[in-house]
Amino acid sequence: ARAQATDAPRWTVARVCDVVLTSRPVGNDQRVPLAGVPYHAVDYYIAKLVEAGYRVAIAEQITEPGKGLVEREVRRVVTKGTVLEPGMLDERRNNYLVAVAMAARGGAGLAYCDISTGEFGATQITGASPQEVEQRVGEELSRLQPSELIPVDWQPQDSSVHLLIANLHPLLSNVEPWQVEPDTAAAALKRHFGVASLDGYGLHNKPDALRAAAAVLAYLQQMQPKALALLTGLHTYTLGAFMLLDESTRRNLELTETLRGEAAPTLLSLLDDCRTSMGSRWLRHCLHHPLADRAVAATRHEAVAELVGESGNGPFAAFQSALRGFADIERITARIALHSARPRDLSALRDSLANLKALRAPLGQAESAGLCAIRADLVTPADCLDLLKRAIAPEPAAVLRDGGVIQEGYDAELDELRAIQQNCGAFLLDLEARERSRSGIANLRVEYNRVHGFYIEVTHANASKVPDDYRRRQTLKNAERYITPELKAFEDKALSAQERALAREKLLYEELLTQLAADIPLLQRIARAVALSDGLCAFAAISVRRNWCRPQFTDLFSLEIEAGRHPVVEAQVDSFIANDCRFDPARRMLLVTGPNMGGKSTYMRQVALIVLLAHCGAFVPAKAARIGPVDAIYTRIGASDDLASGRSTFMVEMTEAAAILHGATEHSLVLMDEVGRGTSTFDGMALAFAIARHLLEKNRGYALFSTHYFELTRLAED
Repeated sequence: ARAQATDAPRWTVARVCDVVLTSRPVGNDQRVPLAGVPYHAVDYYIAKLVEAGYRVAIAEQITEPGKGLVEREVRRVVTKGTVLEPGMLDERRNNYLVAVAMAARGGAGLAYCDISTGEFGATQITGASPQEVEQRVGEELSRLQPSELIPVDWQPQDSSVHLLIANLHPLLSNVEPWQVEPDTAAAALKRHFGVASLDGYGLHNKPDALRAAAAVLAYLQQMQPKALALLTGLHTYTLGAFMLLDESTRRNLELTETLRGEAAPTLLSLLDDCRTSMGSRWLRHCLHHPLADRAVAATRHEAVAELVGESGNGPFAAFQSALRGFADIERITARIALHSARPRDLSALRDSLANLKALRAPLGQAESAGLCAIRADLVTPADCLDLLKRAIAPEPAAVLRDGGVIQEGYDAELDELRAIQQNCGAFLLDLEARERSRSGIANLRVEYNRVHGFYIEVTHANASKVPDDYRRRQTLKNAERYITPELKAFEDKALSAQERALAREKLLYEELLTQLAADIPLLQRIARAVALSDGLCAFAAISVRRNWCRPQFTDLFSLEIEAGRHPVVEAQVDSFIANDCRFDPARRMLLVTGPNMGGKSTYMRQVALIVLLAHCGAFVPAKAARIGPVDAIYTRIGASDDLASGRSTFMVEMTEAAAILHGATEHSLVLMDEVGRGTSTFDGMALAFAIARHLLEKNRGYALFSTHYFELTRLAED
């Protein structure tokens, strides 16, 4: 474990893992401190070290015991962003390793990877100034929530980005500068993907994205070399591919975490009716990445509509029933690539692949493009499934060292070794009967003891009848003990059968993982299809349960919501009063006034959530919704001091308001809640009036502006 600067390095494991610190003498009255944990419990202690921010090197024995020292080698290094052990991962969220490469000319590249699922993406980030680039980097980091960050030529200058990184608690890591030089980076990616050009991956004219992707690759090569087999492709995207949601907006809309930092009640907790952890991860990612391409969102709407069916009797319920108990194919595939998959991972994979036929059945009559594509990707991989059925026992042991993992009939040598263990008594009785018949010695006995092993005992009175191939092993007072070539061969097999059977199982298991590695791309495609279908079924289920409607997109400047509701609040109360909302070219701002606890913030947030859900591909909590182009959602809701950055409530409020006024376009949805509270009444009212007027005259987007300053209603007169 890598000790932090303030630690006494020799005591790190004992302190962090809370185990006894021992020592051993090494001469000259000196002792070396020691701390150890049981092998079978090592995952628990590795998790504690990794959570504390340490990197843990895993060394394995690479030579068989014999004379001299046994060779060992570090095979992988476990870090927060590269863990694969099931007990160290949240099965319902991604575990991202992110690299950020800044350019001297003002751009930036960002690449992310989740080796537990094989997801690998990169983007080029541009801006009018270095500060704007850094701010956009910060927004993307807040969207991805990395577990580990690799900064390349970057020391954040913006205080809010500094604070964001501190709040995310990522472990900062590094790669060698030469590994991310443009030529070296391009060569490394070409070599990894086996291509002559990277243009097919969308990296043309994206030098910083290329460097960031190479940084991820170089880091994995150092820490988890086998994980590189999982990175079968690189998804290059632009920030414009998703609706812009800054950190403040995600926090204020409580997408996946409440303002108090709790997991519920949130939009995710309401929607997550997924039957698999893959589906839950897709759903979380979907909420943080609402689509800017409305054609793709509309394709999802069509798929959800078909899953819902008429009167809610569509195939989504049957599909969810078939998904129940489905294994996490994404992460099992990752463990196969690293040769760390456990026996029950493979049995779960086998059972899930066998269930694909039942999973396709509810989609048999599907007509929408989205569901047809999913059905095409859910084809059962016959060869892979056949191999797993032949190789893995129906109920394998939890760990390989316990044996009983490989199916009977898969390997003749293993079956023979097991038969020796299981049928030892029967073999000896059979041998005894045959030897009595062959020798004519009626009281001949075949027996065993720990000192001399197996033997044939013959009394002295019958010594003359002993066959020529008997070899004397021991002389007793009244009898002689012999061994035969057949019994000697059986003894060699029997005494080492268990050990050899376990060794044979380990060899066969490693060969099996190597064979399965060839199917990684196919398994990843199946996993993605299962995750997408599970997420769409969750959309369908909430639509039926809560009476949500299918939104309609229009190319006109328009936002019309009939009887809209706040999805999370509605689920928490007995009766929710629905409200309409309408924007058009002559109605670009709505001033919302009223008393405290009157529902102003709820009304504003529900409009934003309806727009966001529509761009995720979900139905929305309303009687009807017609939505024009929306490229971003901005919120300025609530305020508190930012003491860590030396900013008062008023400063925080003005900084966020300034960011909105600079960034919002005519297609942005802006929520401004009681701007101007952080200062005196007249100054606050003047600021609120000026900000509202700027939004209305300059930005000209969709603006919801709540205020207690009733004087602002004079805007309508102008």
